[in-house]
Amino acid sequence: MNPLLIESLDQEGRGIARRDGKVVFIEGALPGERAEISVYRKKPAFEQSFATKIFDESASRTTPGCEFFGLCGGCSLQHMDARTQVAAKQRVLEDNLRHIGKVQPEQMLPAIYGPSWGYRHRARLTVRHVFKKGGALVGFHEKRSSYVADMSSCEVLPQRISDLLPLLRRLVDSLSLRARLPQIELAIADNADVLVLRNLDPLTAEDEDKLRVFADAHRVVFYLQPSGPETAALLYPQDTGALYYTLPEFDVRIHFHPTDFTQVNHSVNQVLVRRALKLLAPQPGESIADLFCGLGNFTLPIARSGAEVTGIEGNAGLIRRAEDNARRNGLEGNTRFFTMDLFKIDAAQWQALGPFDKLLIDPPRDGAMDLVKLIGADGPRRIVYVSCSPSTLARDAEVLVAVHGYTLRAAGIVNMFPHTAHVESIALFER
Repeated sequence: MNPLLIESLDQEGRGIARRDGKVVFIEGALPGERAEISVYRKKPAFEQSFATKIFDESASRTTPGCEFFGLCGGCSLQHMDARTQVAAKQRVLEDNLRHIGKVQPEQMLPAIYGPSWGYRHRARLTVRHVFKKGGALVGFHEKRSSYVADMSSCEVLPQRISDLLPLLRRLVDSLSLRARLPQIELAIADNADVLVLRNLDPLTAEDEDKLRVFADAHRVVFYLQPSGPETAALLYPQDTGALYYTLPEFDVRIHFHPTDFTQVNHSVNQVLVRRALKLLAPQPGESIADLFCGLGNFTLPIARSGAEVTGIEGNAGLIRRAEDNARRNGLEGNTRFFTMDLFKIDAAQWQALGPFDKLLIDPPRDGAMDLVKLIGADGPRRIVYVSCSPSTLARDAEVLVAVHGYTLRAAGIVNMFPHTAHVESIALFER
């Protein structure tokens, strides 16, 4: 079969070609290349495949930095150089805004990016005991599979954590509950490297002794999570203080529980907060709402400016920790927090909270459609929208621009997850 010419990239970073009237998506292929392929899914209008041989290699092609790339499903773009990854993500954002939102920003902001390797400060590692592999596997899922990749390192984890993967396999094999330990969650704080073991059965005293020896040898902290995320509790060392990360530019320290949502990429998060605050331009005395505020990642830096900030979040545990963070940082005087489901908020509830001079919105992947529909003629004059889904950002942007009369002043991407197709973005709306 003749090699296919790659015309462009899709939103997942796959090459796009055409054959016999069908669109063919090709993993591992770049625009301008020709590829021999192996098809793993056929539909009437398209096929999904992966490249088995590449001809006319693109200048953007690079050697993957991880020996398990292609097997492990954690990364999909390591064959693409860093500049091309960022450019591709920016095109995804622009295409979504244009085609879904029918809007175009007056200015494209410079991309926010940081280290490409060793950046992941959060990860969920799957654990499986596989007899044919000689024992426990600890890592990410294989590409297009529920199997755990047989991996002994991970280049997007900090080196000290990557080096632990083979040791964790041996540790799990030595435990009595090795078949009842499906997950290890990594949470790196400024003051500790935490491993949360999802234990479906209680540990024996011997198991706990082994974890203590491992923790001392490798300077990690173990938590046990017997049920839901809130059940995660410190096992050892018992003198581990409250976990935290810092935003030095704003003199803010944010404490968190190891199963709380925090950004995967700490260095990029610092730049993101700086960009968001620059676009929002909070002033002393202004009334500002931080919607989907979580632990206060944006709330507290905004409050540091002297503005009066209202943080709203649906998770009551996160709100308790946000209030605690405000107190620890001496910002309780100009912050207030409410637990509220922002996916079910009605007009009366919204009116009771405001009015606000400015908004910062940082929703999950579902976006904030129900919320943005409520913004009326007395709505804030400036909105900064941080998004982890360019499609829902674009959908909500259409409402803000076409219905409420805002102008999309600026938008740009945030490369929070290098080597993946995930697109984080930020946008500024004004009226």
